[in-house]
Amino acid sequence: MTRSHKNLLRCLPVAAACLAGPALATNGYFPHGYGIKAKGMGGVSTALAQDSLGGATNPAGMVFVGTRLDVGVDVFMPQREAERSGAGFATLNGKVESGNSRFYIPEFGYNRMLNANLSLGVSVYGNGGMNTTYPQGDFNCGGGAANMLCGSGSLGQDLSQLIVAPTVAYKVNEQHAVGLALLLGYQQFKAFGLQAFDNAPGFPPFTGAPGSVTNNGYDSATGVGLRLGYQGRITNQITVGAAYAPKMNMSRFDKYKGLFAGNGDFDIPSHYSVGVAFSPTPAWTVALDVGRINYSDVASVSNPSSAQAPLGAGNGPGFGWQDIDVVKLGVAWRASDAWTLRAGYNKGDNPISGADVTFNIIAPGVMKDHYTAGFTYALDKDSEVSAALMVAPRQSVTGPSLFNAVLGAGAGGNETISMKQTSFGLAWGRKF
Repeated sequence: MTRSHKNLLRCLPVAAACLAGPALATNGYFPHGYGIKAKGMGGVSTALAQDSLGGATNPAGMVFVGTRLDVGVDVFMPQREAERSGAGFATLNGKVESGNSRFYIPEFGYNRMLNANLSLGVSVYGNGGMNTTYPQGDFNCGGGAANMLCGSGSLGQDLSQLIVAPTVAYKVNEQHAVGLALLLGYQQFKAFGLQAFDNAPGFPPFTGAPGSVTNNGYDSATGVGLRLGYQGRITNQITVGAAYAPKMNMSRFDKYKGLFAGNGDFDIPSHYSVGVAFSPTPAWTVALDVGRINYSDVASVSNPSSAQAPLGAGNGPGFGWQDIDVVKLGVAWRASDAWTLRAGYNKGDNPISGADVTFNIIAPGVMKDHYTAGFTYALDKDSEVSAALMVAPRQSVTGPSLFNAVLGAGAGGNETISMKQTSFGLAWGRKF
């Protein structure tokens, strides 16, 4: 690793502090888009280069956006609830709502054209995350006051992932370009209120590493990955693109080696997308992305919660998340030299089944539908402001409680997790 890469890695904890607790659970735990312009169009970006966030989407597009700087922030407002009903032990029934319902997610991008065919840039973004903080509530698991999962105090977790992505893009010819982004990853995590899974008295021995399950404060992990991209103008009206990022191997969360499968392993899964953008007139653009996130790459995410092995083992229980497909559709209308208006729709699969609801009380990434709108206003010929709104209606999943297997058939009843979301973002961009 070069000295410059090492220096970037040293800066990641500082940058991550600015991105703490993003709670981005939209397409699983990935955001619905990267860059405020893309977010206003349902997240489309594979074949449509609009800003210098290409390191997060398709690095090949950076050579088409010119020399520019982009700075933005998205205010993300999720509402998350969990409920248990029909339990044989009535004191296990109840409903709680997560606090921390507002998060500020900054983004930054810079791109510089070295010549007409070559660009260097950097994109800094929150790759994903999840956050829940449930109050203890009025639950009683037979030993006095407890939270919904029979631990003490508040219940939840906080996962945030930051990527710093230096990029290089090269035009093979006037219409076609390839790009590469080096992904320098930093993530942090903490869990609290999971004492019942830490081999607590009265419960089965869930973990193979007691003391490394819950209430250990934040732990961090780093890793290095790549994103490859292609973007090409087939005709004056049609642009196509493709991008792929293999699994990013991260160092382990040692403080939580008794919680995550693989002794605290929590890698970032591989993901890819293909896209097309069509401009029937200079004023109108319609873009479509189809992508996939392979959560099955990461055992701690995809292993079923019913796995018959200790927490923390390689084949131990996980969150049971399935791979998901994501479709993004967006439209932009350049209404005048100053105004561009946008709208979009993002449809993602729900990765969580009813069989894994209990573990996902702290990670309810159940969202499917996202409706977006946005605009850009040109302040002058070189600078602009953009805004984006996203609304995701409430989604829920219901399934049998894990406590039915622990405390006896019917003892835990059924559990429901649900979420709805709103976000609003602003960005400033300048061309040079």
